[in-house]
Amino acid sequence: MWEWIVDNSVWILIGSTALVLLLLFFHDRISGWLAGVPKKEKPERHGRGIGVVFWIIEGIAIAVLVVAFAAMTTADSGATITKAMIEQWFIDHGLRIVLIIFVGVVLWFIIKRTFPPLVQRFMAKPQKGESREGMKRRANTLQNVFTGLGRIVISLMVIFMILSELEISIGPVLAGFGIAGVAVGFGAQYLIRDLIAGIFILLENQYRVGDVAKVADVTGLVEEINLRKTVLRDLDGIVHHVPNGEVRVASNYSRHFARVNLNISVAYNTDLDFAIAVINRVCTQLAGEEKWCNVMRTVPQVMRVDNLGDSGIEIKIVGDVKPLEQWNVMGELRLRLKKEFEKESIEIPWPHTKVYFGNKPE
Repeated sequence: MWEWIVDNSVWILIGSTALVLLLLFFHDRISGWLAGVPKKEKPERHGRGIGVVFWIIEGIAIAVLVVAFAAMTTADSGATITKAMIEQWFIDHGLRIVLIIFVGVVLWFIIKRTFPPLVQRFMAKPQKGESREGMKRRANTLQNVFTGLGRIVISLMVIFMILSELEISIGPVLAGFGIAGVAVGFGAQYLIRDLIAGIFILLENQYRVGDVAKVADVTGLVEEINLRKTVLRDLDGIVHHVPNGEVRVASNYSRHFARVNLNISVAYNTDLDFAIAVINRVCTQLAGEEKWCNVMRTVPQVMRVDNLGDSGIEIKIVGDVKPLEQWNVMGELRLRLKKEFEKESIEIPWPHTKVYFGNKPE
């Protein structure tokens, strides 16, 4: 077994180092993915379990890295890499590479620690009519975008600096990127359009993660926003990926406040004044309850007789509520109005059809 480790120590060292760096830079994303996996345990226990698993994996990877390094240094003189070669290479290049990686890791931790409070202080300033929940959603959205960009920039800097230290010319690599950029220029114009549109979506605060919005004719809960695309999940649970460049009109259902906009139909023989009084009474009772008073900004009330329909008279009810609460309030109002109309003998109409066979009705 030891002989096999000695013979393959270089590849074991490279693989274990790559695993440690992967866990370091993508720890949050992997943890988020694992947290979304269905579980039977309590969420807090599940989270602690994920942390323990990461500690075990990282410990094993570091132990394998140390063993591989020891195997390289204690190898026989016939080995491909000797102790003297490792020491010389480490003196010439290894220390600088370790320093580059260390600086990259430090920068990444600084970004993770400093960006959230900076975003909270400068980029998530309250706007007129903005709720506390809305400010929090905007801050979280900006944090995710900025930390993602910071991770990409730091990773590229570390990679290019290590390549330079290993005396691998960066010029041909950049030239290759330039040639590839020209080759895909016509296709890249859509990517550039998406990136520019994403910048304006974030700067103008059109919608945030956690909002319900209609984007490019798709309505759903905004789960993710980055500079390239917006991810929404509709009521059927379907996830839609919308390129930001395709967004012509964005409708936000949860910005600042939401509105109860509900039509209730009554029969034509109904006393409208009495029906309106019953509706307003039910709305006032609902707004007075502890469960619902905290989500209402104004008590829903009858606004007007909205329409003389084919089967009944439509009465419009309007009121302001907290964002994302309009559907809950309208559902509760429908339930209570149905019960109250039954008590007060107010008829809710349905379509009627009269059929005549041949003879004209008298």
